[in-house]
Amino acid sequence: MANVVRLERRAGMISDLVPQLRQKLMRALPDYGAFMGADGKAIRSHSTGHALRNKGRTSDPDADRGVHAHRGVDQRTGKPWERIASWFGYKLHLTGDTQHELPVAFSVEKASVSERKVLARDLAALLHDEPTLAERCREFSADRGCDQAELKRWLWDAHRIRPPIDIRMLWREDWDAPPRRTGEPMLRPLDPSRVDNVLHTEQGRVFRRCPATETTRPMALHGLDAKRNALKHLCPAAAYGLKCAGRAQCCANAGTNPSKLGPTRRIHLAKANRRIFPPTPHGTRAWREGYARRSAMERINARLDDGFRFESHTIRGKHRMTARVGLALAVMMALALGSVRAGAPQRMRSLVRTPPKAA
Repeated sequence: MANVVRLERRAGMISDLVPQLRQKLMRALPDYGAFMGADGKAIRSHSTGHALRNKGRTSDPDADRGVHAHRGVDQRTGKPWERIASWFGYKLHLTGDTQHELPVAFSVEKASVSERKVLARDLAALLHDEPTLAERCREFSADRGCDQAELKRWLWDAHRIRPPIDIRMLWREDWDAPPRRTGEPMLRPLDPSRVDNVLHTEQGRVFRRCPATETTRPMALHGLDAKRNALKHLCPAAAYGLKCAGRAQCCANAGTNPSKLGPTRRIHLAKANRRIFPPTPHGTRAWREGYARRSAMERINARLDDGFRFESHTIRGKHRMTARVGLALAVMMALALGSVRAGAPQRMRSLVRTPPKAA
């Protein structure tokens, strides 16, 4: 193992196994990489993180302490909650295929390194080095820890990759605002510079407030207008067949003539906040299906913990950790490649049954 770590430290030969196997899997599986996702995994060092008295530093000087905050909103009270978890060691930044549950790329950093910065760096390098993968990929999912407007903009504008990435709750100051109406979500004007009655939530759902009765109703999403690169929303009264006393006034305020569709609203992605308004809106069926595929990343991480014993290890040092993680991921990919070549793709994720000898 010392020789393996030396090869990684001097030439990066162990981590280079992953891109080599990735290219072979792309040739063996035509849809490998079509659906990708990312996830960060905390890996504790074997060191306690306490400084040694005789050396004045820890037994693993490459590692540091990381903090991860879990946030959400209580569905009963509507109040935000937060839990803080910390560890001493490293963080695995893993990109994987969420359809086949196989690794695609990885990097190991100190626990304190920002997940969003590493993801933007690693993903840009991956799609630059693998142009075939960039053309093949149709979707890239991640949890809300990777939520950033520039990443979503770059994925869609540069590569036409849809980003079903969960949205962080950043409208914290609104929780201290005056109470909202009963049952009404937290809303802000869609265009503060424009005087109209169109509002939106932080998850990108658009509402229209009736100027006559002050009733707030969700507008009907009509999908993405590819030619205009805009999300189109229809009047709720016209879309759902509702009676609205302020429909004529809405049309007058919007500068349109009353019609069967009513006053529509387009959100042009080039000008919109892409963190809130991605090409696949948050909460839609397509978004939920794409985000559900992200759970494959958690299963890959679970195989690292259970099958490769990363929950209980004696690893110290970044090069040792990178070598051990690289070996584990290479084994996953090599077993999958052997199973596909042997005509047994159903075994590609098995760590117990080896591929047939024909591989």
